[in-house]
Amino acid sequence: QVQLVESGGGLVQPGGSLRLSCAASGSLLSILVMGWYRQAPGAQRELVAAVTPGGTTNYADSVKGRFTISRDNAKNAVNLQMNSLKPEDTAVYYCSAGRSYWGEGTLVTVSS
Repeated sequence: QVQLVESGGGLVQPGGSLRLSCAASGSLLSILVMGWYRQAPGAQRELVAAVTPGGTTNYADSVKGRFTISRDNAKNAVNLQMNSLKPEDTAVYYCSAGRSYWGEGTLVTVSS
């Protein structure tokens, strides 16, 4: 069984930064692609960034150059550093393992 717990969300002004963390437990984590997804009100859930067990990363075009995903296999953690935040980044952010396991989400609000 895989359990994921997100933290680090909150309210930030446009142009600010936040760092999201995902603490994971379970025996399959080292072989799963880890990702961050987000869902804004009235919108579908979308991929923000993903990282393979080997460290290859993939980003949505809307966050390239602003967000950085990283994973620590030894600590079973995956982080998302978000810089230059925009109001359109406002959403609930979810951590995912293999798109089969999901955390409960953490709210990020970008507003002045």
